[in-house]
Amino acid sequence: MLGADELREARVLVVDDDQAFADTLAEGLSGLGWQARAVAAQQALELVRVGDFDVLVTDLRMPELDGLTLLAAAKQFAPDRAVIMMTAFSAIDSAVECVRRGAFHYLTKPFKVAELDLFLQRALETNDLRRTARDLRRALGERNALGSLIGRSAAMADAFELVRRVADARLPVLILGETGVGKTVFARALHAESDRRDAPFVSINCAAMPESLLESELFGHVRGAFTGAHVARNGLFVEADGGTLFLDEIGDMQPALQAKLLHVIESGVVRPIGAAKERAIDVRLVAATHRDLRKLVQAGTFREDLLYRLEGVAIEVPPLRQRREDIPLLAQRMLDEARARHPQSRVERFSPAATRTLLECRWTGNVREMEHAIGRAVLLARGQSIEPEDLPASLTSGPKAKEAEFGDEVIPVRELQRRYAAWALEKLGGRKMITCDRLGIDSKTLAKWLSVDDD
Repeated sequence: MLGADELREARVLVVDDDQAFADTLAEGLSGLGWQARAVAAQQALELVRVGDFDVLVTDLRMPELDGLTLLAAAKQFAPDRAVIMMTAFSAIDSAVECVRRGAFHYLTKPFKVAELDLFLQRALETNDLRRTARDLRRALGERNALGSLIGRSAAMADAFELVRRVADARLPVLILGETGVGKTVFARALHAESDRRDAPFVSINCAAMPESLLESELFGHVRGAFTGAHVARNGLFVEADGGTLFLDEIGDMQPALQAKLLHVIESGVVRPIGAAKERAIDVRLVAATHRDLRKLVQAGTFREDLLYRLEGVAIEVPPLRQRREDIPLLAQRMLDEARARHPQSRVERFSPAATRTLLECRWTGNVREMEHAIGRAVLLARGQSIEPEDLPASLTSGPKAKEAEFGDEVIPVRELQRRYAAWALEKLGGRKMITCDRLGIDSKTLAKWLSVDDD
């Protein structure tokens, strides 16, 4: 817990269109021991991005930049940062809306510096309590969201760390990776690690339904909006209000619907099909795809401005072949889960030969393919140990990991380049920056070498 002296050492940013008032307020706070600084609204917006302060005290209505914009920016870049709004009596309704959007409190002008001093202390104490409680929960294992993700490899450790760092941010997150790597599991872990964990986690696969139905699912509709709309329905954005909406396979969304999604992201409001009014929502958006969205942008099938919005933070989940040291851990958990589903099975372990087979496989279907293979083996194996012959024939008869990289056949230089880049990436634990450094190339060149297309 912070003591009184530590609280007073906090940095306070004061923003008001009346510079004389802001200066006076900052001086008064400085006299009470705070590190207070008065700045104009535009400068405050830049400082919000840098994060060089602990509490933001801002006027609600300013001609250049309103307080709601500053509040949104402050919460986007640092969700735990305290914000106190100042407002005239006539704008109390707007001030209450600010509190709903994350402000700690609002003060009605005129007020005394001592009153602001009190709420500054309360804001910092509240934040400190929240951080302490969160740290204790994590330390005691009361909340083990990342426990659903298994991996000791360097590439997975980097991905786990990124999940922890961005969990509470309000920026959209884009999860990238091949089919079957576990993007949905990452999305759920991100939600469970966040301060939205007690709110809904709602997901939808954008490739699983036609455009017209997907639009209704996302945004909802009023009764009679179209043929068959016999009752009104809330869309998934409304159902996820306060929580997280996960859009899987976002690369398959049609351009017309992409434009509507972009509007929701930018405005924070959603309008059901056939409705006359919009509704404000507070949703953390997480999207995922196995496609190369930049290639889709070049092909004209995906909006570039939507990509920029979705890619607030990108988390790349490495394929299984780039983290082979994780295979024994994953296999054991899959074995335990499969045995729980099939208690009649005699299986208790993997034989050494079966373990070698698991380690040598290419796993083009990644974690999903391995889970299916182990579940099948637990059900069909006759002994207490899973043997190689209990695994799908495609795993035991197909090319092994090392053999698949370089064979005896003569191949085009482009294919040789692709295989070598993939081998180097796997050898270096899936860490792309290190791979680029060792190969002496940049990230774009590595992506081009790894691509299947020979553009």
